[in-house]
Amino acid sequence: MYHLIFCTCPNAETARAIAHHLVTQQLAACVNVLPGVTSIYRWQSQVETAEEHLLIIKSRQAAYDAIEAAIEQLHPYDVPEVIAVTLDRGSEDYLQWVGSCVAAR
Repeated sequence: MYHLIFCTCPNAETARAIAHHLVTQQLAACVNVLPGVTSIYRWQSQVETAEEHLLIIKSRQAAYDAIEAAIEQLHPYDVPEVIAVTLDRGSEDYLQWVGSCVAAR
C-alpha cells in the first residue's frame, strides 16, 4: 500500500532540506515542493496567516512512522503538519516505481 503525505514548511530551505533527506534516506520516492501556499489556522487561541511551502511526499505506508519521525526531527515548528492519505488506486507502473525507491521496512 502507498501513501501521499502532506507537510507544510515555513520556507523553501526547510522544505528542500526535508524533501532531500526523505529521498536520500529512501523514505520517499519523490517529494514535490509547492511554494506560495497561504495557510490560515488557529494557534494558541489566535487566528494566524502564514505563507508556506507544501510538501507532497510519495511513499509506502510502511515508511510512515520513519517519515513522521524524520519530519519531527528536522522541522522547526512545535507541531508540524504530517497528514497521510492512503492511495486506493494509481498507475501500476508508477506505484511499482515508488515501491522500488523506498527501502523495505
